[in-house]
Amino acid sequence: MPSLVSLADIEAARELVEGVFRVTPLEPCRPLTAKLGGPAWLKCENLQRAGSYKVRGAYVRISRLSDEEKARGVVAASAGNHAQGVALAAGLNNTKATVFMPIGAPLPKVAATKGYGADIELAGSTVDEALVAAQKFAEETGAVFIHPFDHPDVIAGQGTVALEILEQCPDVGTIIAGVGGGGLISGIAVAAKAIRPDIQVIGVQAAGAAAFPPSLRAGAPVRISNFSTIADGIMVGRPGDLTFAHVSKLVDEIVTVTDEEISRALLMLLERGKLVVEPAGSAGVAALLAGVTKVKTPVVAVLSGGNIDPMLLMRVIGHGLSAAGRYLKITVRCADRPGQLAALLALIGEQRANVDDVIHQRNDPRLRLGEVEVVLSVETRGAEHSDRLINTLRAAGYAVITDRD
Repeated sequence: MPSLVSLADIEAARELVEGVFRVTPLEPCRPLTAKLGGPAWLKCENLQRAGSYKVRGAYVRISRLSDEEKARGVVAASAGNHAQGVALAAGLNNTKATVFMPIGAPLPKVAATKGYGADIELAGSTVDEALVAAQKFAEETGAVFIHPFDHPDVIAGQGTVALEILEQCPDVGTIIAGVGGGGLISGIAVAAKAIRPDIQVIGVQAAGAAAFPPSLRAGAPVRISNFSTIADGIMVGRPGDLTFAHVSKLVDEIVTVTDEEISRALLMLLERGKLVVEPAGSAGVAALLAGVTKVKTPVVAVLSGGNIDPMLLMRVIGHGLSAAGRYLKITVRCADRPGQLAALLALIGEQRANVDDVIHQRNDPRLRLGEVEVVLSVETRGAEHSDRLINTLRAAGYAVITDRD
């Protein structure tokens, strides 16, 4: 079993990052407070420099390198947030950074990493494959490899988030955060359990990229082979040896959430909290909204990052609206008579639903003679309103097929 990071390590890391990075705000979250029946807060690491908590660990790791090591430069692998953190931290420490990113990494994250001065290399389709390429580069060039999560300095740097939470909310009952490789939740758990052993620490993984549950069952890190999630920031195929040791000993629970639950959380944060958060950063909130775990309040959910591709944000908003029952796609078949489309749209309008898009099809070979098909995208006020609209249309004699069928 590897040696665990200590509270003293995290306190020393805080001395290094103090004055360099923000003490990010702790904001109240009324929707979560109402749902949980007790105070709920959001730790806004999405507002940190470089857009995520990752810069904390990267800076601690790089600042502790010797002058000779800094002269050789550093190399890292990341889908985006660690990349930006390493690039910024390297610049602050006057050392060159090379970052390997998956070929499908979001373009804004690639551009931002370049903007901080790093050289970018695209390799592989996952972070794990980019890690292999980065480690090979380190061996060939002598550059110092900066692991995204599995290093004591990185874990200590991420743990400074918990020190701030405990100062901002001294009576916190639960800290919940998204988990990829486990660096953030490991650091949080070390600090929280050392200062307040009664604090509940919960990690959340995307169901489509959850390596910790099978690893915990096996008693050792297990690699998963299939990935499918919108939360690219926590899409890691295997826990680190060091982070697994921390999580297995200190973290109370690891739970999973679906992409639908993540998208609903992201939409709520944007709409109600006025906060731009990436899918990985909203995982903790998603778990609370979905009720997949029981928590002690006050609860603090860490919004770990805000670096989201605007195109993905548009798709996630649409997905979140659909998942919340506020965006409905329906197909209606009716008689091909003059005025029929106008009558259909009028009935929808009477139900106070807003038609966003209409496709009127008359020549589909699947249709009977004298029949038309109308495909509508409709905005509603929620699941109950959507159900009422569908029932009204069917009661009026329309054959209705929904995107739920």
